Amino acid sequence: MPGAKTRRPGVTIADVAQAAGVSRATVSRVMNGRSTVDPAISARVQEAAIELSYRPSNVARSLSLGRTTTVALVVPDLGNPVFQQILGGVSSAAGEDGYRVLVADSAEDPSAEAAIAREARHRCDALILVSPRMPDAALDALLPEVSPAVVINREVAGGTPSLVVDYADATVQVVEHLVDLGHRRIAYLSGPAASVSDGARRRGLALCEDRHPDLEIVDITAGSDIAAGHAAAPAVLASRVTAAVAFNDLVSFGLLAALNEAGVAVPTDISVAGFDDIELARYATPGLTTVAVPQEELGRHAWRELNAVIDNTASAADSTRFGVRLEVRASTGPVPRTAARAEAPVQVAAEPAPPATVPGEAEQAPAWTVENGVPVLRRAADRVALSRYESGAGLPTIHSPRPFLHPVHSLAGVPLTESGPVDHRHHYGVSIAVADVNGTSHWGGRTFVTDVGPTLLPNHGRQTSTSTTVDPLSPNLLLDTVLWTDEHGDPQLDERRRIGARLLDDGWALEWRSTLHAAHGPLEIRSPATNGRPGAGYGGVFWRLPIAESTRVLSADGEGQDVAHGSTSPWVAFVQRHRDARGTEHTTTTLLTQTSPARHWFLRSEEYPGACPALAWDTPLQVPAGGTVETGVVAALIDRELDADGAATLATGLR
Repeated sequence: MPGAKTRRPGVTIADVAQAAGVSRATVSRVMNGRSTVDPAISARVQEAAIELSYRPSNVARSLSLGRTTTVALVVPDLGNPVFQQILGGVSSAAGEDGYRVLVADSAEDPSAEAAIAREARHRCDALILVSPRMPDAALDALLPEVSPAVVINREVAGGTPSLVVDYADATVQVVEHLVDLGHRRIAYLSGPAASVSDGARRRGLALCEDRHPDLEIVDITAGSDIAAGHAAAPAVLASRVTAAVAFNDLVSFGLLAALNEAGVAVPTDISVAGFDDIELARYATPGLTTVAVPQEELGRHAWRELNAVIDNTASAADSTRFGVRLEVRASTGPVPRTAARAEAPVQVAAEPAPPATVPGEAEQAPAWTVENGVPVLRRAADRVALSRYESGAGLPTIHSPRPFLHPVHSLAGVPLTESGPVDHRHHYGVSIAVADVNGTSHWGGRTFVTDVGPTLLPNHGRQTSTSTTVDPLSPNLLLDTVLWTDEHGDPQLDERRRIGARLLDDGWALEWRSTLHAAHGPLEIRSPATNGRPGAGYGGVFWRLPIAESTRVLSADGEGQDVAHGSTSPWVAFVQRHRDARGTEHTTTTLLTQTSPARHWFLRSEEYPGACPALAWDTPLQVPAGGTVETGVVAALIDRELDADGAATLATGLR
């Protein structure tokens, strides 16, 4: 046909041999990477191959070497991201050595696993078995048949290399974390019955029960996927636990979804933790506390062990153990006080009703103690926890990480702060949150941009505690030095923070005073209101309250959100009716007063309850280099309803 191109015949190994002036056997040795060929001859052969665009036949190469240069990976469920990460590690490492990886999925069927492994091995040079579910006897019988092989997540005998994750230690780490938060009744959502790693988790649970005689583990049958976690939610709620540890992150995701559908708040009502730290764990809502497993490194190490056996270049290790790391995120928090009290009826019975006057106040005054690295405020008389001071180091960057108080309880145990709520995930208890410091967000979430609106920007800063101590002369006073840095990690300001507490006649008072020092240059503190969003002057010591059955707002200027918002009232109060997990109703008053010259209140009660004295209500706050700004609140926490007169009288006594 006119214009048709003549197809060039394929270049063969004989063509390369003729061009290089060597035998075909020599070309074969060079193409197969043999080191027995003289370097000068090898270079000549490679130049000829490049010149002729020669590509060796994989089939011919396999026949020459007696190998397929392929290995097989058998997994119980390829849909699990953990196994996908292991596959990625094997594939990348094997690819560097010229090998390819075939994958077989046993679909969590232990009875079919051995047959699948044998068939895969017939097609490949070696085998990697990941988390095999078959019984020990079946695995011991299989391994000699499919050798060379490596086993991941299962310790085996007989010389086959195995890579084992220390899931017992992983379980101890996550449970000890929950115990430190006050949890004593914890559900374990178990994995597949044939899973050896599930057995390792159970050994970790047993160790924790031995360490803590008051710890109760409730076993709930689940599985290994999202649907299993979702289906287990009714049993978790019926068990009255305060925390749940799932077999893996996928099960945790299913549980989180079901709890959200049921209107159960995580971690306010129940804490949830998982295992593996798959990529999606940090992006869950809330971020999932989990134990990080080196998944990709498991795959890479498995190939190194297998390659050593295939090439007889080294002796493979019998067993290699991998450690884990606890990743604490927003899905775990302190045990709900009402639950803690329900589990300790003797303590509840021993607690007197709030007295009209406080006898022996010095003996009962709240005091800070540092417990497992976390400052905890306790009432001295009965050691009941009133609050915790969290570092915030593990918060997502997009939330502008910062230290915060949460939970803050009334004397009767009613929680009066909220952390990471669904409506605003970047709200954390009581903290200093400022929307705009020299263009950096220390509030979290989106930034209001003039003529654009709320926009997600990469401008989130960080507040880092550098020296947190209990005042040796006043144990009711916590001192902290906080460094504020911008989104690039450069210092912006230094803060000196004092958080004190004292008992009142029928409640207690929390006092937060901060000095912001422009030690690193001048500061311009702004808010969405200063940038063009009327009324959105938020930024300062922000107190986020929980959503209650009803919330009323009182102030010196009258009742209601619209009256208090934007006012310079010396005080504002939230009167709330709460219902705990047992259906008991509580009424509280959270009274906030200012510690500095009167500022405008930013206040919400309808969309969500929260307030702060605004640093930049409608005009930017300029702080010269070396200058300081004082801010803070004093809060009275009362287990009854106050009217406006009672609130005003109490506020006068606080200042």
